[in-house]
Amino acid sequence: MIQLDAFDATRLKSARDIVRELGSVLVAYSGGVDSSLLLRIAMDELGQGAVAVLANSPAYPESEQSAARALARDMGARLVEVTTSEVELEAYARNNPDRCFHCKEELFDTLEPVQRELGLAHLVYGATADDAGDHRPGHGSAVRRGVRFPLLEAGMAKSEIRAAARTLGLPNWNKPSFACLSSRIPHGTPVTVAALRQIEAAEDALKAMGFRQVRVRHHGDVARIEVDPTEIARLIAERERVATAVREAGYKFVSADLEGYSTGSLNRTWKPEQSPKSS
Repeated sequence: MIQLDAFDATRLKSARDIVRELGSVLVAYSGGVDSSLLLRIAMDELGQGAVAVLANSPAYPESEQSAARALARDMGARLVEVTTSEVELEAYARNNPDRCFHCKEELFDTLEPVQRELGLAHLVYGATADDAGDHRPGHGSAVRRGVRFPLLEAGMAKSEIRAAARTLGLPNWNKPSFACLSSRIPHGTPVTVAALRQIEAAEDALKAMGFRQVRVRHHGDVARIEVDPTEIARLIAERERVATAVREAGYKFVSADLEGYSTGSLNRTWKPEQSPKSS
């Protein structure tokens, strides 16, 4: 269920002010509601001084990329596409809890030359106030490089961003949250292109069945399915169709997570090392 905060024009104005002061920006754009709102604001405030850039990699399904392209076109945005190779990096593929840091390092290494070539003053991306309370190692890469995040700087949380996006007429204001396919693989299990394609196929099949918020957590031969709690009953009622579709994607066993979809649920598999207690 999508939750919305009351629309707060004050924080939206603050985000607009921040963007306007930047002068010109390259927006790291994914087609999600956060980056779409940021792009809309940048286009409104900076006109031709706002350019969107979409990164393509095996960690993102083609369905998401196609939707992002279509939305940018409908918005009238100037869109540049690049290819990133984070999956080929050993530090990323080994899938330790710092995986997202290496992903963002590859992303910004790719985007910074584009920013310079286009003569844009700043690189911005759609981090939100909610991100400050979760395990977000990729954010550290942005901070150390001086990347700006106007929505977070303005104090805008996800539900408020959705409310602002709806007010501004963005059609994806209620789009389910999406994270890269690598986030479906438990820390310590290597990320491979084969696993990513398997996850993509299984999630696409479930979305084709009408499940909106879907995660297929990859546990080797086992697919652990998370859907919105309101859809768990239907998932179980249609278990034969679901199991068939997911097995066709390559899994041998199919399970349903009775807690339902939870952001960053695989972070539970990681426990930071603790200093030994003194005797």
